Amino acid sequence: MSTFWNWKTAVATLALAVAVGCSGGGESTTPTNEGKTPDAGGTSAAARPTPTAPTVKAEGDTIKIGIVGSLTGDQKPWGDDSIKGAEMAVAEFNAAGGVNGKKIELLIGDSASKPDQAKSATEKLLSDGVIGIVGEVASGNTIQIASAAFEKSVPVVAVGATRTDLTDKGTHVVRVCYTDDFQGPVMAKFAYDDLGLRKVGIITDNKAPYSQGLSKSFEKTFKELGGEIVGEVFYETGQTDFTGPINEIKGKTPDGLFLSGYFPEVGPMAQAIRNSGMKDVKLLGGDGWDSPQILTSGGDAILGAFMCNHYNNKESRPIVQEFLTKYKKENGGKEPATTMAALGYDAMALILDAVKRAKSLDSVALMEALNETEGFEGVSGTINLKGRGGNPDKQALVVEIRPLAEGFQVFRKAYAPSDLVKN
Repeated sequence: MSTFWNWKTAVATLALAVAVGCSGGGESTTPTNEGKTPDAGGTSAAARPTPTAPTVKAEGDTIKIGIVGSLTGDQKPWGDDSIKGAEMAVAEFNAAGGVNGKKIELLIGDSASKPDQAKSATEKLLSDGVIGIVGEVASGNTIQIASAAFEKSVPVVAVGATRTDLTDKGTHVVRVCYTDDFQGPVMAKFAYDDLGLRKVGIITDNKAPYSQGLSKSFEKTFKELGGEIVGEVFYETGQTDFTGPINEIKGKTPDGLFLSGYFPEVGPMAQAIRNSGMKDVKLLGGDGWDSPQILTSGGDAILGAFMCNHYNNKESRPIVQEFLTKYKKENGGKEPATTMAALGYDAMALILDAVKRAKSLDSVALMEALNETEGFEGVSGTINLKGRGGNPDKQALVVEIRPLAEGFQVFRKAYAPSDLVKN
């Protein structure tokens, strides 16, 4: 039975299968029975280990919480927004009095958009005594954060890291976003049902774990729906000449292309695709496209393409409008440029809510409180983590890329997990 159609089983058993990442390797661990079922597209619950290092206690007059974001490098738009959102949540928490007479002290680390720097930044935060960490957006960066935090029994709340097996790193890792085992099928279903595509080619960043996992989940579901994947070609992060892979996939005569990578390469790639003569081929992708920079680098070539995202500034939900009002007040009247502002806010608000619920002010108690989360109302949607292996069952939005004057990301369709269940 396929991952896609097994989603019904996953929902029914409260074991939503979504996880990405590499194993940490060599950790001394104790298995837990919380998590995903083996047949739901992830690994067995026993593969989700619990850290065994001594707990880190909040010392002094403050509670130290860390955040790692891309303050420099290609992913800086995400880092800037996620940290702005997190700072808002901390400010609100402290203004409300903190907890037990203690305020939050936020420590910030720069991943520089690179996995090795994400690890170094995390290690610095851990040495400074944080009892919890928020971050990151890119899955490759977040995997390194999770590995370092495991060794200190410190929980991690991922902002936008969607790689499916990320939470398999341990019970210390949870996230506020959906996973690639959801957004891949969402885009496949939209491509097949709404756009009527039947022959799709895939272009994958072979250096990005996020892109690799997303391509696989899209391919699996599109085939199950009856579509044909005409071929998959590859490039690497930082590449600027896409002539080879584009010419190769052009020869397969696709009616659609799924570009599973990040915005720095996708924009120029879209231009190259149109310049190759594929003028009418539909372009689709995931949340890795989420930056207005894609409009600059992609120009007219990216307009009319479709991507998956977690949230939209134009949503009418009251919590969204309240968030936007506060955000604009703090940022010169400007709305968030990317979804990561809302997810950064949610990730930090979630960990601070868990601080209040924790039995004591230490990292292990905080970890336990996070995994017991039920009914947390975030800007990006309701977050339930209890019994879900660190993965909330969130809705996903399909948006169309339009000029900035039209709103950049124009809502087209929303999908809940139940929308992917085969009747």
